[in-house]
Amino acid sequence: MKAIKLPPQTKEQIEALEEFYRRTKDVRLRTRAQMVLLAAEQNLKANEIGKIVRESDNTVRRWLRRYMAEGIDGLHDMPRPGAPPRVTAEYVEKLVNTVRRRPRSLGQPYSLWTLQRLADYMAEETGIRITRQAVRVHLKKHGIVLSRPQHTVSSPDPEYLAKKRRLRKKEIT
Repeated sequence: MKAIKLPPQTKEQIEALEEFYRRTKDVRLRTRAQMVLLAAEQNLKANEIGKIVRESDNTVRRWLRRYMAEGIDGLHDMPRPGAPPRVTAEYVEKLVNTVRRRPRSLGQPYSLWTLQRLADYMAEETGIRITRQAVRVHLKKHGIVLSRPQHTVSSPDPEYLAKKRRLRKKEIT
């Protein structure tokens, strides 16, 4: 393969790459920025860079070419084919607002949310049907985790706790 020689980069271009490398949370983008930085700052060849970042020579060459053609924007993935996501930002916002309200206040016949109940309710309200697992993922992104309900038995009897303690003592002995 023909060696790719990255043209000399300006100080601003190197700083922009370093900033991109530090700020990005996507590991693949960070690796791509690292490839370009190694080529620009240390004048390493594709096979040497490939050994450092554990990618093939062809992969390194591809990302160096994309960087030379498009700059930092070329390091991002191209759009992938397929249907657009069904869940919109408005849907997620409505989901989060819904889960923060009591089901009975929304006219539902139960008092606790479950993932399946949320999925069903949101399907009725928005017309968008997603799985309960997808509901869980979207809620988790907002720091909301539904756990199993803790059922407690109570009584309006003022002596309920004393009676309950007596029963437990009898069970132990």
